[in-house]
Amino acid sequence: MYLLKGNIKQSKNLPMVSKKLKLLLALVGLMQTASFAQSTDANWAYDSTKASNKVQYNEFANYQTPYPSKPRGMWELSVNGGNAIIIGDRPMFNGYLGGIAGGVSARFAFSHVFSARLGYEASEQKIPGYKTYIPFSANTTHMVNLDLIASLNTLSSYRGNPKVNYYVFVGYSLAASQVSKGVEGNFKYNGPVYNGSSAGVPNLYARDENNFIKTFHSDYAGNDNQVLYHNLAFGAGIDFKVSSRVTLGVEERIVAPLTGIDMLDGYINQQGGVRGGNDKYAFSTAKIGFALGNSKTHTAPLWWINPNNYIYNEVATPKHMKLPPVVLPDADGDGVTDQFDMEPNTPAGCAVDSHGVSLDTDGDGVPDCRDKEKLTPQNCFPVNADGVGTCPEPECCKNMQVAPATCSLGSLPSVQFKAGSAMLSTTAKSLLDNVAQQLMANPNCKVKLVGYGASDKKSQQLSWDHVNAIKTYLTEQKGISETRMIWSSGVEGNNTTVDLVPTTEDGPNTVPAPHPNLSKKG
Repeated sequence: MYLLKGNIKQSKNLPMVSKKLKLLLALVGLMQTASFAQSTDANWAYDSTKASNKVQYNEFANYQTPYPSKPRGMWELSVNGGNAIIIGDRPMFNGYLGGIAGGVSARFAFSHVFSARLGYEASEQKIPGYKTYIPFSANTTHMVNLDLIASLNTLSSYRGNPKVNYYVFVGYSLAASQVSKGVEGNFKYNGPVYNGSSAGVPNLYARDENNFIKTFHSDYAGNDNQVLYHNLAFGAGIDFKVSSRVTLGVEERIVAPLTGIDMLDGYINQQGGVRGGNDKYAFSTAKIGFALGNSKTHTAPLWWINPNNYIYNEVATPKHMKLPPVVLPDADGDGVTDQFDMEPNTPAGCAVDSHGVSLDTDGDGVPDCRDKEKLTPQNCFPVNADGVGTCPEPECCKNMQVAPATCSLGSLPSVQFKAGSAMLSTTAKSLLDNVAQQLMANPNCKVKLVGYGASDKKSQQLSWDHVNAIKTYLTEQKGISETRMIWSSGVEGNNTTVDLVPTTEDGPNTVPAPHPNLSKKG
């Protein structure tokens, strides 16, 4: 029996180690497969109803901060069950596969990568003895666990939300274990057990020189042994998303006591006065998880959402990005952008066609804006620089005077502004739309924009802003040439009104802002 002393330590756990190694290899392989399994669904917009910080969200929505609020994610309730093994001093054989384990946990996210989990785990095991002189032992354990979890594949620059989440974790466990001697056949073991000590035949559960069995106590009547102790836990797992609410997963968890405990398997391996290594737990479990929370106010748990989705969606289809207004260059100001303008240097005031080419009604090569004879017959070609042909003028027409241009427009409306504002109201824009139609129907007419306010610098600038707002709307939105507008601002009168007066007179179509530092931007 002395030979047994050196053999127990050497032969311990060999079948168990092989099984654990196979399980870990399978887990690693599954993780590698899962790392490439991600959804291309990257649709995700920040919603005020799902923001965790409403103040930050409002600042973000009003462009006061570039950082959106973290979304309010659901939390997950999961139930697990599976195999539990004690990695201890006793050899595992005779078909021993460990015990059973099961538990429940709640997981909530700190961020898209890190989350915390609070859970309860229970296990029960019957550990076979060695031949006939070490009895069976029973271990019943209850644990309360607190884990910090890191999701490894949530963040990605090239894929959307993950369909599979694989993670690692480290945590703390408070465990309570009950270890008791068992029964071999019909024989309840109560007597002393020989463990190779030359000092005699001490009981298997007697104290050692380190007073180790102070909390593991058993008398010769076979009473149970109990202990409460602290543990370090670590491991890894994989979750598979079955639906928006349900996940399935597997997990491997190792629990190592923080203090020297070598009694979880019911046996202290002590040789030559030196006690063996501490016992540990290994849990291999499958689990099912349920996302809990109102989908109208919560997103999926954050470890299932890639936060880069928002950035890439904004780049592809901006919804929040503050973009500058598009300005199309028009060097000659004829209303046709340079990209499509076939006559990039049209003289100011010349009417053009859709290609930006000056209108030439009679085709004599002189644009209508400079042609003094707009309908020169072709038999009178060529024409001079003024577009006048070579045909002699009839006697009856030699003394005719060109009638001055007339404007048949009636009165035009006045545009009202709110006090202190230069923004066009919906009513004002509707009035200006009607004015634009009338001007298009009467090409000989111009419109004089009379803005009021001359009492002080602020009023003078506001009058200029009012006239400029109307001119900008008619030119940029309605296509009226600015040469048909006569500028008049800073006139004594009501500072909230701009009168539109039909005219055929010439005058400036723009003037510098009198006090630009006081300008209103709408």
